[in-house]
Amino acid sequence: MSDGEIDVRPLVASDAPALHASVQASIDSLSYWFPWARSDYGLADAEARIAHCMAARLRGEEHAFGVFGDGELLGCVGLNQVHRAHRSANLGYWIGTAHRGRGLAPSAARDVALRGFGELGLVRIEVVTLADNAASQRVAEKLGATREGLSRNRLVLRGDPVDAVVFSLVPGDIERACSRT
Repeated sequence: MSDGEIDVRPLVASDAPALHASVQASIDSLSYWFPWARSDYGLADAEARIAHCMAARLRGEEHAFGVFGDGELLGCVGLNQVHRAHRSANLGYWIGTAHRGRGLAPSAARDVALRGFGELGLVRIEVVTLADNAASQRVAEKLGATREGLSRNRLVLRGDPVDAVVFSLVPGDIERACSRT
């Protein structure tokens, strides 16, 4: 998929150097939100992550995408925790530090959510953010997601349970949000 400024597409093995570089360039901010983003995150970690993503896509468990612009990996977005029986999934996203504030996360997340509703037949997509992640919550709101509330001990971060804000998207939410702007 492309949105003029960005191209949102599945990650492939040859993207490992770009993923490694993007994670390393944003390690200070990513490491707070994502425990896998360690200071020693190496090329082998990026290769392993992409191999995992590709295999999970084949199994229908996850759908990871890179967000590309000007030949550079700007971040990632994806659907994970796919629950086939309930036709639901979780939507996650991150944009590299140097590329934030340009509307890339809402644009990329919108593309992937619409793919989830259309191609995967999902009827519910959740966005679960740490309670103090205001930027991620703004992305969910821009998508047209409904804030369902604060869920106690919803996530485990660095071994400790933490509260999280849960948003939901259902078919039609994104179109309604776009028509209001």
